[in-house]
Amino acid sequence: MDARKPLIGLLDEPGAYRDALADTIARDGLAVYAAERLEDLPPETVLVVAHAQAIPSLAWSSLTERLPTVVVSDSRLDADLLTAVDVGLVDYVVEPMRHGQLLRRMIRKAIELRQLEDERKHDRERLAQLNAHLEELNESLETHLALLRLDQQAGGQIQRKLLPPHPQTIAGVTCDYWLIPSLYLSGDFLDFQRFDDRYTLFYFADVSGHGASSAFVTVLLKYLFNGWLGDWDGSQPEALPARWLAALNRELLDAGIGKHATLFVGVIDQQTRELHYSLGAQLPKPLLVADGQVQELPGEGMPVGLFPDVEYPRLRYRLPSDFRLWLCSDGILECLPGETLDARLRELEQRVLTCTTLERLRDSLMLDTPRDIDAEGDDGGQELPDDLTIMMLSGFGNDHE
Repeated sequence: MDARKPLIGLLDEPGAYRDALADTIARDGLAVYAAERLEDLPPETVLVVAHAQAIPSLAWSSLTERLPTVVVSDSRLDADLLTAVDVGLVDYVVEPMRHGQLLRRMIRKAIELRQLEDERKHDRERLAQLNAHLEELNESLETHLALLRLDQQAGGQIQRKLLPPHPQTIAGVTCDYWLIPSLYLSGDFLDFQRFDDRYTLFYFADVSGHGASSAFVTVLLKYLFNGWLGDWDGSQPEALPARWLAALNRELLDAGIGKHATLFVGVIDQQTRELHYSLGAQLPKPLLVADGQVQELPGEGMPVGLFPDVEYPRLRYRLPSDFRLWLCSDGILECLPGETLDARLRELEQRVLTCTTLERLRDSLMLDTPRDIDAEGDDGGQELPDDLTIMMLSGFGNDHE
């Protein structure tokens, strides 16, 4: 018996008929093992050919559960054949000696179907294992994402603690702002602080990108600017903004973190009502509204953190008694209508001209976002493509009701 051939078990009573039937089956390159009982067949048997009269009627079910089975009978009206059909054995051949070729084809087809069934069963088992593994991975991923989300939310709360209170008024100048990160952490940042009775300092920063890496840079900005403010003696306010930008440019380049920023730094002189400022590639440019007109503050500068040895401009502007100074991050451009950048900038100019309060400009954007900065960490609301920050300074004696 060739072990490489499929082994067919033949269940029938011993005798010349069984021997002849075994020879008929074996003609197609099949190996045959003849026995009287199912229990006597070798374990490597792949299919059973059973004579209808050789199997007790109650044994058909257990036979079909173990192996694919083809039934042979000498008569189509054989009662034992009908019993086999009743339990689901629909593969049968009547007068197998006369129809040997058909019997062998049915055997081959039954073996092929059983192999396909075994392969599908194996595939289902593998798929079930893979699904179970994927479920485990998904649960692990969900756990890690939840932890990351909590970390991001905690980082966002800490970042908001670093922002100045708002609105607040210092020496007749009121500062208010609205800062919404695209997710939890923001690459936008600002500050507004009193130095003494004469000088008030503020800055507005938009770090490239958004998310955790950009938010870390804003913490660095806060740390550096607070240190520089503590070292300032109040002299030469016209030089302070440009000096700060140059120092920050060196810090970012030396850190090698691949981040740059656009910034506006200003010093308000309460005695002379002058704004000393410098800027680094601020876009949109700061917009000043006074006497029913809007204009960009003059001046240009390079981004901070891209190029070494940059000199930033020293600029000065005489503030009118009734003004609104608007600073916006470039995220606002994503929220304005217009096919071109110039069209969106013109739209922004018209809106700041007609909106006398921060709330009116914010509401005009019609965004489904929190109205209060302290609600930023909440779920829901519109997801923004970029961080969005608006800062408005107003003074000196205007109440803006």
